[in-house]
Amino acid sequence: MAQERLNKILAHAGLGSRRKCDELIAQGRVTVDGAVVRDLGHKADPARADVRCDGERVRPEAAAYYLLNKPRGVVCTSDPTEGRPRAVDLVRGDRRRLYTIGRLDADSRGLIVLTNDGALTQRLTHPRHQVPKVYRVWARGAMGPDAIERVRRGVHLAEGKAALASVRVCRRRREATELEVELRQGINRQIRRVLAKVGHPVSDLCRVAIGPINDPALREGAWRRLRPDEVRRLQAAAGQ
Repeated sequence: MAQERLNKILAHAGLGSRRKCDELIAQGRVTVDGAVVRDLGHKADPARADVRCDGERVRPEAAAYYLLNKPRGVVCTSDPTEGRPRAVDLVRGDRRRLYTIGRLDADSRGLIVLTNDGALTQRLTHPRHQVPKVYRVWARGAMGPDAIERVRRGVHLAEGKAALASVRVCRRRREATELEVELRQGINRQIRRVLAKVGHPVSDLCRVAIGPINDPALREGAWRRLRPDEVRRLQAAAGQ
């Protein structure tokens, strides 16, 4: 197995965030093969090295993979000081440190994946892999062909040009347009900002698929474990 930074090994064993684990290392509470390590950049093979914290052997946690249908008002941060309800808190009974894959802002709802698999999280969130995510979006007003074409071509935001991978009109009314949007970029609040730029602000946004994973039967606020075949498909989508 490849060597990993010591703080990553400790974090995957449930000892806290990587910043917290750096503090444990700096305090001299961590040993590798019997020797105290204070170097924050130290690496070890988690499958071979005897890593201990306060004398207790550090063992990696079993991998956890969940699918959550996030409601509005819930945030995707892992910061325990956040005052609003967090997505990770909705998976009750699991005390492992979970990461959110496919973050949604507090005003949006829909599917996110929660896992303690740091490697998969990094791959699925890295722009290089461009794992598609599909959304059902309700925009204000009747979007005409010109507005749809502008969205498809992309608009300029502060971070650069932002485009939606695909846009399909599901229903058009005078007061609102329902769209199916596929997104591959990872700009913050991208769909909302792009549609606002063309004069059609978003009134509701729901993610319905992350790569190959969807579940129309999963009710809002509910979660379930991902099946092994779903985990394999996610890993394949991320090139893992």
